[in-house]
Amino acid sequence: MAAYRLAPLAVLLLIAVVSLSARAALAQGSPPDRTLPPGETSAPDQSAANPLDAVIGLRALIPADARTAGSLGTERQGSGVVIDAEQGLVLTIGYLVMEAGSVELLLPDDRVVGAEVTAYDYDSGFGLLRADRPLGLPAMPLGDSLTEAEERSEVLVVASTGRQQRVAPAVVVSRRDFTGYWEYLLADAIFTTPPAPGYGGAALVSREGELLGIGSLQVGDALGGNGSLGGRVLPGNMFVPIQTLRPIYNDLLTFGRANTAPRPWLGLHTVEVGDRLLVQRVTPDGPADRAGIEPLDVVVAVDRETVSDQADFYRKIWALGDAGVEVPLTVLRADMRRDAELRSIDRYDFLRLDGSF
Repeated sequence: MAAYRLAPLAVLLLIAVVSLSARAALAQGSPPDRTLPPGETSAPDQSAANPLDAVIGLRALIPADARTAGSLGTERQGSGVVIDAEQGLVLTIGYLVMEAGSVELLLPDDRVVGAEVTAYDYDSGFGLLRADRPLGLPAMPLGDSLTEAEERSEVLVVASTGRQQRVAPAVVVSRRDFTGYWEYLLADAIFTTPPAPGYGGAALVSREGELLGIGSLQVGDALGGNGSLGGRVLPGNMFVPIQTLRPIYNDLLTFGRANTAPRPWLGLHTVEVGDRLLVQRVTPDGPADRAGIEPLDVVVAVDRETVSDQADFYRKIWALGDAGVEVPLTVLRADMRRDAELRSIDRYDFLRLDGSF
């Protein structure tokens, strides 16, 4: 979908409209329940409940020797959304609970409820939790992020610390692919503005009180360079669309991840600098580290095919085969070309997801 130019006044007017109209609609009670993902049981009737009550806080404690402890920290806090009240299922963003030793759900009445990590899906970025006792909260119905989160859609960003809930109006300003330096590519991500605090695991909510996405990141330019406000960029947030959940929902419950062949992973963090793809960091003891790739190397080619950008880099790697495939990589170091053979691995095998610390 093509991006567009927004005048500053248009942004302010849209934000004002969503702030007033969405709050008024939600005050009248929750909307009729939508069809939930395959395999999900319908939640009890919550017609008198406010769907925003489904957004709760969470806190995850990560062992100090976890693979991601150094980069993501050992105590992570954010939000989650109850999507099945009967089963106590809470959807959040995966990096909050990845390699967690313990997870607590922080409820608005000051209750703290334990939860187990039911699923962590690297490709989508979702994490799914199951509370260890009834929460007594409504489930938020799932919306259609394909039609209800189009550009110019008026939305709410809802985050929670447990006792305190933050509700902020926002506008969807872009739908496009997102690439992350951690070998991550998300199709048709949702970008909103203005930036909202507490975005990790936050709910992107329609005016009808339906869940459209889960908060992942704060970004410097929500328009992606395709629009402007008087020459300035628009900071905002990126959300994983809820449509990404539907085809993998049963897999998350059954296997703890999408039941697909694992992609090859290199442990290589890259950033685009001008027309170059620069190695920012290599994961210690990962394939790139073992092959001698170093920070400040410039990625030139995969299997002798020139790399144009970060997304192209990932797609060329993944096109070689499943995890375990050899990845021939060409880099520039001090303007000298170097060829390396990287034995890719399955990232799930590298992470300590089974508590073996």
